[in-house]
Amino acid sequence: MLEAPTPANEDERLEVLRVLELMDTEREERFDRVVEIAKLAFEVPIALITLLDTDRQWFKACIGLPISGTDRSVSFCGHAIHSDEPFVVEDALRDERFADNPLVLDAPFIRFYAGAPLIAAKGVRLGTLCVIDTEPRRFAADDAAVLRRLARIARDEMIRPPAPEPELYSAAEYRQRLAVWKRGLEPEGGR
Repeated sequence: MLEAPTPANEDERLEVLRVLELMDTEREERFDRVVEIAKLAFEVPIALITLLDTDRQWFKACIGLPISGTDRSVSFCGHAIHSDEPFVVEDALRDERFADNPLVLDAPFIRFYAGAPLIAAKGVRLGTLCVIDTEPRRFAADDAAVLRRLARIARDEMIRPPAPEPELYSAAEYRQRLAVWKRGLEPEGGR
């Protein structure tokens, strides 16, 4: 098994994750909808929105797995955050980077993986929107385009603050939180 290298901008990446305050939060319908669409669009048993912390991969949204994350060292998503393009493994058993990975040899028995990075400002890749199957499969250019678009939707939801709950924030507090979310988190060139 080949562990993914640490991105050159790891400190900046982790700081953006911290500012977003998404790690270890409750499930949210806005993210669950994206993985539901991905699961249906690609006809796969597993779809995830992952966020990569220092030593773990945490699932902000998950369909098809009974867990909330894995060790980063065995994650496919750790490889996917090294490019702006989708990372695809059509048959993990035939890929030397993953053939002896415990997620391939044991549950969930990953054979196919496709993950598009969730890209914030300045190219900071926070995690992925990924689809996983227990059977090998092909992934066409059209599939990659759909996955990229869904990843952009997930990213847009990440950088948009959730709607305020009136009992939690005053108007001034909400404006302050909104300013923090907008500062430096908008993707370059806008949405």
